[in-house]
Amino acid sequence: MMLQAMTEKTAKPIGATDARWEAFSQRDPAADGRFVAAVTTTGIYCRPTCPARKPKRENVRFYATPADAAAAGFRPCKRCRPQETAAAAASGGRHAAAVAEACRLIAESEELPSLEDLARAAGLSRFHFHRVFKQATGLTPKTYATAARATRLREALPHSTTVTEAIYDAGYNSSSRFYSKSTELLGMTPTAYRAGGAGTRIRFAVGQCAYGAILAAASDKGVCAILLGDEPEPLVRALQDSFPRADLVGGDPEFEQWMAKIVGFVEQPGRGLDLPLDLRGTAFQQRVWRALSEIPVGATVSYADIARSIGQPKAVRAVAQACSANRLAVAIPCHRVVRSDGDISGYRWGVERKQAILAREAARS
Repeated sequence: MMLQAMTEKTAKPIGATDARWEAFSQRDPAADGRFVAAVTTTGIYCRPTCPARKPKRENVRFYATPADAAAAGFRPCKRCRPQETAAAAASGGRHAAAVAEACRLIAESEELPSLEDLARAAGLSRFHFHRVFKQATGLTPKTYATAARATRLREALPHSTTVTEAIYDAGYNSSSRFYSKSTELLGMTPTAYRAGGAGTRIRFAVGQCAYGAILAAASDKGVCAILLGDEPEPLVRALQDSFPRADLVGGDPEFEQWMAKIVGFVEQPGRGLDLPLDLRGTAFQQRVWRALSEIPVGATVSYADIARSIGQPKAVRAVAQACSANRLAVAIPCHRVVRSDGDISGYRWGVERKQAILAREAARS
C-alpha cells in the first residue's frame, strides 16, 4: 500500500504518458534516456527498451529519471540496468543526432566537408567525432564520404552529357585523381559504366549446387554476382539485365576454378571464401552488408537487430531493402536475417531455399 501511495503521488498523470506508453510498448530505442518505466506489481523500474515481458498498462508508472523512480521506492531492473545506462543513453542520443547531421552535410555538400568541418558542426573534437561516427555507422567519415560520392557518381553517369560533367557533379574536384581510383569505385571504367558495362569483361559460369542452379560471375575487381535459382536460364538473363552491354564470357578455364571454390563455399560457408568480392551499392547498403558479414554461421538475427547494429534503429525497412539488393548469395549472408517474431520472411532466391540454407548451416554448426 505504501508503494502504491508513493507512485500515485510522484508519477506523471496518465494523460501525459500516452506517448511514453507507446514508446515503451514498442521498445523504441529513441526513448532510452528520456524516461524509465516502473511496474507497481514488481517494484522494479526499467529502460524503455528492456527485453523483459511487458506488464499491463494499469501497472506501469513513468518517471523522468532513474533517481525519480528510486525516490518513489522502485529498484532498478537487473536485466537492463537502467541506473547505469541513463547517462550513456542521453549521450548516445546527442551523438546520434550529430552523426545524422554529418551524414546530411556529406550528402548535400557540393564538395565533401573535411573532418575538421564535420567535427566542428557536431561540437566535438576531431578524435571524438571520428570515434563516434565510426561507432554509429560502421565506417570512418572518410570511407562514408567516399562511398556517398561514388553513389552520386553512379546516379549521375547514366544521365550526364559527358563523363567529366558527372565527375564534377558528384563532388570530385579533380578528374585525374578520380580516374586513378575509378575502376576500384565502379568495378569498371566510368565510360563503360555509363554505357551499361559496354567493353567490360565479366566472366561467368553456371552449375548445380545443393540448392539448385547457381551462377557466379566476376569482373576484373572480383566476384560480382552469386545467383541461385531453379533453372540456369533465368540466372543468365538476370546477369545480362545487370550488365546489358558488358562482354559476358563463359567457359573460361581459370574462372571454372573460381566456380568450384564458390560452389564449395555456398554448400559449406564455414570454410570461408578466399576470393575478392566486387561489392556495388550505396553507402547505406555497404553498412548493412558489412553487418551481415559478421553474423556467425548457424545463427540468425532480425532486421531490427541489424538496424540497431549500424546505429539506425528505425531503418528496419531500409535494412530489408538492402538485403533484397544483395547479389552475392551466401557470401553476403542476408539469409541469416529473419523477422523479429522468428518468421523466415522473404528471400531474393526463394523462402524454401532460405529455409534449406539455414537448416544446413544449423546442422553443420
